[in-house]
Formats: sequence, C-alpha cells, structure tokens
Amino acid sequence: MVIAICVLAVPLLILAIWALMSPGRIRTYDSPDSISEKFVMDINGAPNGFFINSKNKDNPVLLLVSSGPGTDDYVFTDKYKDMKLEEDFTVVYWDYRYMGIAYNGKADVDSITLNNLLDDTEAVTEYLKTRFNKDKIYIMGFSGGSKIALMEVQRHPENYHAYIGMAQCVTDNEENDALMYGFMKDVFTRRRENKNLVKLEDSVTHLDSGNIKCKDWYTYVDLLHEAGGGTIKDKSEFEGITWPIITARCYTLSEKINYVKGMKMYRKTTLAEELDDFDYRKTITELKVPVFFISGEYDYNCPWELVQDYCEVINAPEKKFYKINNAAHSPLWENPEDTCKALREIKEKTLDG
Repeated sequence: MVIAICVLAVPLLILAIWALMSPGRIRTYDSPDSISEKFVMDINGAPNGFFINSKNKDNPVLLLVSSGPGTDDYVFTDKYKDMKLEEDFTVVYWDYRYMGIAYNGKADVDSITLNNLLDDTEAVTEYLKTRFNKDKIYIMGFSGGSKIALMEVQRHPENYHAYIGMAQCVTDNEENDALMYGFMKDVFTRRRENKNLVKLEDSVTHLDSGNIKCKDWYTYVDLLHEAGGGTIKDKSEFEGITWPIITARCYTLSEKINYVKGMKMYRKTTLAEELDDFDYRKTITELKVPVFFISGEYDYNCPWELVQDYCEVINAPEKKFYKINNAAHSPLWENPEDTCKALREIKEKTLDG
C-alpha cells in the first residue's frame, strides 16, 4: 500500500511543481518585425498590465478589453496554441488597474469605478495610437469587458475603426436567465441527469410572467458549465478556467496568486455595482462606427440569441453577427480558425473605411 501511494504521489508532486513554477514568458516569434511584450505601466495614476503579440508590428492594432471585468484573458492565448490572431493584428491584452499582472496588495479599490475605467480605456487607446503610429485602432470587448468597450466607443467613436463584441453582454434581466435555464433544462433532460435538474430548479424562481430569475448566480454558472455552455464548451469550470490558470506558463507563481486576488477584489468594487442592472438594447442603441458581434453557438453565459437580437436593434454604419460553430463563451480560443476568419473579414471591410 505504501509503495502504491508513493507511485501515485511522486508524479502528482512533479506535476504540481511543474504547474506552479512557471517562467512567466509569453509567446515569441523569429521575425525581426514581430513584437512580444509583457509589462506594467502607469495609466492615470494606477498600474495597468499589458501583453502585446504581433508577427508584424505594422499590423492594425486590436485592443482586447478583458473579461470579468477583472479577469486576465491572456491565459487562454497561452493555453490554446492554435489561436494565431497576431498574424493579422497587433493584439494588446489589457489588464485594467490593479488586476492581473498589475495587481497590488495596496490597491486603491475605491478608484476602481466605471468613470475611471472609461478614462483608462481612452488613455490606453491614445498610448497605442501614438506608440504604433495609428490614427485609429480596433477595440474588442470580451464578455464583461464588452460593457466597458461598448461605452467607450459610444463616448469616443473617432478613435476606432470598429467595435467588436465577443460574447457580448446584452442584459442581466430575467430574459437572460430564462434562456440559460431553457438550455440547461434541455441538456439535463436529454442526458437524464435528474440530480442536476433538481439543482437547477432549486437555483431559480419561476415568475408570474413566465420568465426565470436566478437566485444563486455561482450555482447557476456552475450548472451551465456542467451543461456545456460555459467558458469552454463541454468543460467544467475547473477545466475551463482554474486549470488553465494553474498550468499557464505566461505567469510566474506570484502572478498566478495575484491573478486570483485581483479577480476576487474586482467583484467587490464600485465598478461591479455600476455594471449591474443593464439592457443595452434600450440604453445604447446607436454607434457611429461599424459594429460586429461574435458569439459561440453554445454560449449561454451571454446567450447568443440576445446578442443576435441586439445586432438587429443597434443602429450603426455597418453591422454583422457571427455565430461560431463548436464554441461556447470563448470562441476566439475554442474555434480560432472560424473566429480569426471573421476578424480578418472585419479588418478587410473597415480598415480603409
């Protein structure tokens, strides 16, 4: 028995050491025209983090406004190696003030407000325009980051070739919860997973209107991952989020710890409260730049049906909704071929416009 335990424990210990002790390096390229940078700099009096990848630094710049808000998304680029967006863009992954690699134990949490984040987005945009000698850049909001990116484009359309909402947040009302509920109920019923069906019913309130109201968001999202419509299609929350963070080579051990601390901190900020209770189909119905939405066909974290509906509602010089096959909430990394094809099409339509 002792020998058997040792045989199991040794490889697990080696795996744990390998996973936790990582160099913190990002992907690099052989070309002299390429750029691979990871750094923290001051923006409006607070530390902000950046990962920049491009095979050609003359490529148009794409600012990716991270999800959460408060979640660093470079972890997915590190995990899913087939995503090669840097062939077409200079991709800038931005860690907002005091999150991700910019986390600081002495963070001024009171400064994490919507107005400050919008001012930071403008300042980051101006920095990128100046550094890469561009009149305009592209901006892509991912999931919770789409709230900030959308509002910033509304404020300063002159800075952007186009707005791209990937896994766009549209509303947090009962309609959103009802679509999630319907998807999960169908999946669990088809699989005959009665325990999950009971958990699902316990996590919601059935309203007189016929809609659904979630009572416990964390249980609801955990069930969504079980149903296959979460962060990564058919992966649990541990497989889709936690394990990629643990095994990521782009963060040092201390950066991984700070990554988690930053995520938790952002859930308790003024910003988190300010971004609740929204329906952009009523409040942001027009943008002065081309608008494009990208959703996975199994995304029920931000249900794709609502995103398609928002695309029909919003008034813009040009707009299109892309539904990506075989992907849930993270189509750029789950199905990079189709998503990058859509982004190349967006670039061809708008770069000279």
